[in-house]
Amino acid sequence: MRNKRIMVVGAKGCGKTSLVNYINDYTGPLKRTQDTIYTGLTIDVPSAFVENAWMYQHVIALSQDACCVLIMVDQSRPVEIYSYGFAKALYCPSFGVISKCDQKHENRYRCEEQLRMIGVKEPFYAISLTEGIGVDILKKRLIGFKEGRGSNL
Repeated sequence: MRNKRIMVVGAKGCGKTSLVNYINDYTGPLKRTQDTIYTGLTIDVPSAFVENAWMYQHVIALSQDACCVLIMVDQSRPVEIYSYGFAKALYCPSFGVISKCDQKHENRYRCEEQLRMIGVKEPFYAISLTEGIGVDILKKRLIGFKEGRGSNL
């Protein structure tokens, strides 16, 4: 599992690339692309792969190279892009990340319900990269999970 990466999926604008950069300690400019980006620790999956159900086959195939998948939902605009049971089709454990948790608090329950509907089990990780909420804990747990120091997050 040590050579496998942390895969990150989510809708456009949910903070995927920012989270990937944070996990990889990258502080340069955002690299936005329509391609899958492999870095030292992560796989950044284009939003089109989860926003179009006919492309799920690519997400499922990519999950074979992952130690886990972070499935992101955006609390500031919780659009429902995932199909029912989406997480159950993946080849590795999945974990729910609620991004932009400092915004639109009234959407929290909707985000949690969306994660449950797609098959992600609790706990869910609420983060805000702009406010620094929850990201250090998530990163520490992810690195521990990737290195085999924990069976779950």
